[in-house]
Order: sequence, then structure tokens, then C-alpha cells
Amino acid sequence: MISNTASLDLVEYIETTILPRYSMFDKAHNMAHVTSVIRRSLDLVRATGADINMVYVIAAYHDIGMSGPRAVHHITGGRILAGDMRLRKWFSPEQIKIMKEAIEDHRASASHAPRSIYGKIVAEADRDMTPDTVFRRTVQFGLANYPELDREAQWQRFREHITNKYSVHGYIRLWIPGSDNERKLRELRDCIERPVEMKKIFDRIFEEETSSFDVNA
Repeated sequence: MISNTASLDLVEYIETTILPRYSMFDKAHNMAHVTSVIRRSLDLVRATGADINMVYVIAAYHDIGMSGPRAVHHITGGRILAGDMRLRKWFSPEQIKIMKEAIEDHRASASHAPRSIYGKIVAEADRDMTPDTVFRRTVQFGLANYPELDREAQWQRFREHITNKYSVHGYIRLWIPGSDNERKLRELRDCIERPVEMKKIFDRIFEEETSSFDVNA
């Protein structure tokens, strides 16, 4: 999964102890998501010169706080990382502080810029801006967390979230200039400007995601 320059015993610890916890989370924050964030984070190591072990750990822990309330999962995740005594085998107290802050800063709705390049890396990597991925994760989150909503209400929630986050007036910010996410965000915004087309995409994904169970449609 990662470069050979990363510490192999650190990788073993993370892959056997930390990553399996993601199997308990919803589809938008599951194992597939965290492994994608790890991959994208490590791609940014080469462009930024950041420490690969720190980047790997931050990415691995970035959503671990989903074990508690989602609204504060970034705070919870930072606390979990800082309290993991095993990490002191590989990192200094100052490095752990930086990693904790990076997790705290990774949320797209954060009111301030990440405090370090490590926060910027995980924030950027957490934003897979591929339109179909963004739309699917939004539908998945709605189904998992608001199962009482019927199809029309799910659509309204979907449209409001996508507009509030990704439109030209949305709150999402990208922190690595020239990243591939800039191009993908332009594609997202173009789709937002075409609500009829966006509704068709929602309908397709909704059908795919609900085909295996009954949903009040």
C-alpha cells in the first residue's frame, strides 16, 4: 500500500490495529475510504517533501473519531492519536502534536486553514473530488444516517449538502495549489449549475444503493 521508505513495523501496527476499526463505520467513512485517503496522502508526500511516516499515520487516523459523534470526530480522532502510547515508539512529542493538529484541522468545514503542511495534505487527500464519488458518498451518508427520509427528502438533503459544500459559494477549500482536485471541483460546480442533470445522477445512485433493501420511495 505504501512506499518502502515507510517504517514496516509502523505499517504493521496501523494495518492490524487501527485500520480494521473503519469496518464499523458507514460506507462514506469505511475501509475503502481510509485506504484511498492514505494513497492520496502518500502521493502528496513526493510533491511536498513531508515525512512519510507522519503522513501515513495522520491519514490512517483522520476519521478514527467516527467511533463517536460525527460533529466532533476530528477532535476525537486527534485525541485518540495523541493518546496512543504505541506511537511514541516512532515519533517525538512534537511530531505527535503536529499529527494531532493535522487531524483536528482536516474537516472541510473548518473555519481556519490547517496549521501545518501535514494538515493541508490530509485535508486535500480527504477530498476525493471525483464527481461520482462525491455524489455516491453523499447518498450513502444520507441513507445511513437519515433512514427515516423518503426518496424526495433524501434528494433535498443531497442537493442542499452538495450546494452548501461544493458550489462557488460553498465552504470547501483546497490547500495544495495545482492539485488534481482543482479540476475535479470545476466539474462538480458545472454539474451543480445543471440541477436536472444532477437529479438524474442522484436517481441513478439512489437506485444502485437501495437495490438490496427496501426504502420508502
